[in-house]
Parts: sequence; structure tokens; C-alpha cells
Amino acid sequence: MSVLEYFVRHRQEILELSVQHLWLVGASMLIAVVAGVPLGILVSRRPRLDKLILGSANILETIPSLALFGFLLPAPWLGARADRLAITALALYALLPIIRNTYAGITGVDPAVREAARGMGMTGRQMLFQVELPLASGVIIAGVRIATVLTVGIATIAAAIGAGGLGEFIFRGLAMVDNRVILAGAVPAAVMALVADIFFGALERRLRHSHV
Repeated sequence: MSVLEYFVRHRQEILELSVQHLWLVGASMLIAVVAGVPLGILVSRRPRLDKLILGSANILETIPSLALFGFLLPAPWLGARADRLAITALALYALLPIIRNTYAGITGVDPAVREAARGMGMTGRQMLFQVELPLASGVIIAGVRIATVLTVGIATIAAAIGAGGLGEFIFRGLAMVDNRVILAGAVPAAVMALVADIFFGALERRLRHSHV
């Protein structure tokens, strides 16, 4: 049986696992953005927290994915369900580029623009939401883009703890020494990462050009 024939014969399972994979990535990215952007803003406002927040995110990035799953496993609520555990771990991995780019985007705003905003009587909150975040949005989306592509790849490891996703095909194929099965997981994951990269890349360029 050729690779194409294998794909056709198992198309339903490939679709189901692709949906599971997309759910893991989408849920973890939502958590990472909701947590990462405010943390990036906090670092830009309190530079002394740079080493604590960015340093912690850097350390998390260096922990092997299976080891991180193992560290989180004893947590009562997380360890009860594999998908919760996987989503939390993936969200932690996605934090660094989002925090770093949010910080870089805000601190990279032209000081003259800030002075003009202050001259107009804007408060710190108004300046953040009406000036700094809009101007930094392209850089922030670039961080989300990097984090998403990274998360799509790491999410394949989630199958090792029973969280589902396209990694099930990859682990199954490795056990069977069957390249067709490995490709059934690897190809859809690669396509998913490529689509995410193209989408966020287009959004990033649009946001950058709209504030030039």
C-alpha cells in the first residue's frame, strides 16, 4: 500500500486526530496569549522584573517536553486529564516569544510618540491601549506566529501521555517502523504549521503597514 492509499484509507482517523491536534494548539495558544501579553506589558512597565519573568520563561523553554509533562503530572487538577496537562505544558512553552515580543514592541515605540501622547493629556492606560499596543501589534503578532508554529510541532508529543493529536500516528509508526503511519501524522502537522505561519505572517505585515 502506497502512502497516498494509506492516507485515503485512514482519512477519517487523520481528520479526527487533526481536529484534536488543532484543539490542543488553539486552547494552549489562547491561554499563552491571555497570560503572555499582560506579562510583556508588565515587564515593559517594571524593567526590574525582566530577569524574573523572562528568565523563568527562558528556563521553561529549555525543559524537554516529556520532562515538563512529568513535572506537571502530580498536580491534582492537571494530572486528572491528559488534555489539560498537555494544554498547560504547551501554553508554558508558548509564553517566551509572546512575552519577549510584547516587551520589545512596547519598548520599541518611538519616544517622540510617547511625548506627543503625554502632551495631549493621555493617562498611562490611555497611552498603552491607544498608542503603544496598536503600534506594537505587528511585533506582538510576530511572537504569536513563532509560538504557534512551535506549539504545532511540540503538540505531537502530547500523544505520549494519551492527550491525542497527530502524534498518535507518529508514535504508532515508530513502534511499527512504518513510514506511512509516521507521515500520516507528520504531514498534516506540517501543513497546519505552514498555514498558521502564512496566516499570522500576513496579519503581521498588515498590522505593520497600517501603522507606518
